[in-house]
Amino acid sequence: MSDTGTTACAAGERHRLRRGLGPRDLVVYGLLFIAPMAPVGVFGTLDARSHGAVALVYVVATVAMGFTALSYAQMVRVVPQAGSVFAYARAGLGPGAGFVAGWMAMLDYVLIPAVAYLFSGIAMNALVPEVSRWVWTALAVAVTTLLNLWGVRAAARVGLLVLAMEIVVLLVFVASAIVVLARQGAERGVLSPLSGDGTQGPFALSAVIGGVSVAVLSYLGFDAIATFAEEVTGGSEKVARALLFCLALAGVLFVAQTYLVALLEPTTSAQLARDPGRQGSAFYDAVDGSVGTWLHDLVAASKAIGAAFAALAGQAAAGRLLFAMGRDRRLPRVLSRTDAGVPRVALLCAAVVTLLAAGWAARRDDGLDRLVSVVDIGALSAFTLLHASVVGYFVRRRERMSWWRHVVVPVAGAVITVAVIAEAAGAAQVVGAVWLVIGLGVLAGQRGRSAPAG
Repeated sequence: MSDTGTTACAAGERHRLRRGLGPRDLVVYGLLFIAPMAPVGVFGTLDARSHGAVALVYVVATVAMGFTALSYAQMVRVVPQAGSVFAYARAGLGPGAGFVAGWMAMLDYVLIPAVAYLFSGIAMNALVPEVSRWVWTALAVAVTTLLNLWGVRAAARVGLLVLAMEIVVLLVFVASAIVVLARQGAERGVLSPLSGDGTQGPFALSAVIGGVSVAVLSYLGFDAIATFAEEVTGGSEKVARALLFCLALAGVLFVAQTYLVALLEPTTSAQLARDPGRQGSAFYDAVDGSVGTWLHDLVAASKAIGAAFAALAGQAAAGRLLFAMGRDRRLPRVLSRTDAGVPRVALLCAAVVTLLAAGWAARRDDGLDRLVSVVDIGALSAFTLLHASVVGYFVRRRERMSWWRHVVVPVAGAVITVAVIAEAAGAAQVVGAVWLVIGLGVLAGQRGRSAPAG
């Protein structure tokens, strides 16, 4: 081989990811990012909003998010690239739309680990108050960043152990709840988690839909599976299947745990609606009163550790997004550099941004809520462009088009995501709009630099 060929080959290796993930690893990353007990923090809010039909909310939310999962599955089969929605929108709608999709997704992938790190630090500080929450937060950032720098395969192995721990804690909760219900009976009607507890009037579909607008946020993260498309062995079909399986499994876990805790909850949905201050701790309060404080502490510890490793999965996904946008020269080219197949520059950049965002949020009383709202807007905007990408990609290639899979499903999915964006907090909508305007300015600048001189 000539020196020129050798140099070109080496340059290509510096911008290439290493394949080594199997389907199990993909599901591990997806479930880690979502967190098997994600409904714990929002149970009280959903119970109050849905008039007690909290399990039904998650049934509907799983179906609603299924449209997004199907759109991801369609695109990952034909565009199996690390950029995920950035690559899909570029292929389906054009380079400009691809940049906008990636830019909006950055609010999700780059900032959601900050939420998880901060939550982990706060939770561990509550369990061990002698150690500052910032020590715990910094420790979580350091450990998970080192694992990601080590390589996606090593991080997946450790993540599997953490996920197994979270599943065991969930199973302990399920078993304990069933024992208590068998011995003492339910506080509410057996069907009330699916039909409402009746304390706020007869069943209202509008109340359930209002709860769904919050519940869909519990699923954010399953889409991160698509960012590992260039590192999976066996083809993109395995990525598509892992996406669908992960969402379905998360839905089953969410419905099961909210159904059981609703039966254990002595406080009615009407009482929770009148006293919003009790909503955040409603899940823990129900567990304390029916099973015991030991399970409360076990769930809290599991959530604290699980949050750190949700950040690990989020940081890994953020690194792949930055890598792909750098490789396409939409962000600085240095982000696309790899070392032994690991995008270490992009990962380190993602780690720095998440730590700074966590620091900003910690200094504000409403910082965590604001950060979560901004993350949600970024993810939902990217999902909307994903659905548009499916229509754009397959309608142009009519020989491969299915009206059901490539038009009806993505259009329905886009309607859902736009509706949830409309329900978001006004401040989050403003931040999302400002971020979009900045992105459009960056895009315009890139086009101006690439335009031929007069």
